[in-house]
Amino acid sequence: QTAGQSGEQELESLVLKLSVLKDFLSSIEKKALKALQEISSATPAVPPQPLSRKAKSIPVQTFEVKLDITLGDLTKIGKSQKYTLSVDVEGGRLVVMKKQKDTQEDWNTFTHDKIRQLIKSQRVQNKLGIVFEK
Repeated sequence: QTAGQSGEQELESLVLKLSVLKDFLSSIEKKALKALQEISSATPAVPPQPLSRKAKSIPVQTFEVKLDITLGDLTKIGKSQKYTLSVDVEGGRLVVMKKQKDTQEDWNTFTHDKIRQLIKSQRVQNKLGIVFEK
């Protein structure tokens, strides 16, 4: 064999070893990623509650309310409509429901991320302003 041929064989051998090593590393990487995914799906995302008899939940609160939608509506003559306001703190929802004729109901649900501000009236003790997104 000439020196050139043995150099080529060594180079081919080295390339082959590098290729095997690359595949091996790729295989290890995939196994590690899979193990990480299994660990993260097995552990709860929420830290466990401290030991107590029962976790206290906040019940949905319901109120009878009258709506003042805009200042223009306040000038209209007529009876003010009664609505039911349900507040689900844990679910993050505010539901405004109006009884229609007969037994039909019309309601709007607002999620917590759409509520920008709650404003308690200084003049009227039982009046609350709610500022929504848009």
